[in-house]
Amino acid sequence: VGARLMPVPLLNVINGGAHADNGLDFQEFMLVPAGADSFSNALRMGVEIFHTLKDTLKERKLSTGVGDEGGFAPQVRSTVEALDLLMQAIERAGYRPGEDVALALDSAASEFAEASGRYHLRRAGEQKTSEELIAIYEQLIARYPIVSIEDGLGEDDRPGWGMMTKRIGGRCQLVGDDLFVTNPAIIQQGIRQGLANAVLI
Repeated sequence: VGARLMPVPLLNVINGGAHADNGLDFQEFMLVPAGADSFSNALRMGVEIFHTLKDTLKERKLSTGVGDEGGFAPQVRSTVEALDLLMQAIERAGYRPGEDVALALDSAASEFAEASGRYHLRRAGEQKTSEELIAIYEQLIARYPIVSIEDGLGEDDRPGWGMMTKRIGGRCQLVGDDLFVTNPAIIQQGIRQGLANAVLI
């Protein structure tokens, strides 16, 4: 009520997972132009980096076709390779990673969660426990200016969500989408149990 600030846009610029046919298990890699002084400037920054990313992909002879949600879907082999491409595009567009522009992930982990509480990263050819997947996020946050992770674990992995929130919730926005499905009762339960620290409505 009475809000006078537009939110910071998150721009989905590289697609993987169910939205692309490449080597990425995580579904979305996003730009977060949080250093902008207005929404319009944030959007402009995002668009500039998007086009710089396209040039970078072309130079590397990688596809500039887009995935189901509008981001590029290049044949990259790993999460690290995708994040490195974003860091390079931010710098080439004249911005400072971590100061002008941060990064965000939507892992969509429910897509590769298994009933046993394990995660099958098919494209990486690896099986991970909740704790091992959280450790991967910790390593990525330490190396890259990642400020938000959406659906980092499966929707049914409540113990894992509690552990992830304790371990990295103080450094990163942990967004529940599949976890909460915009259901007020489930959101209240999540607040009581310390699951995630943000919700997608």
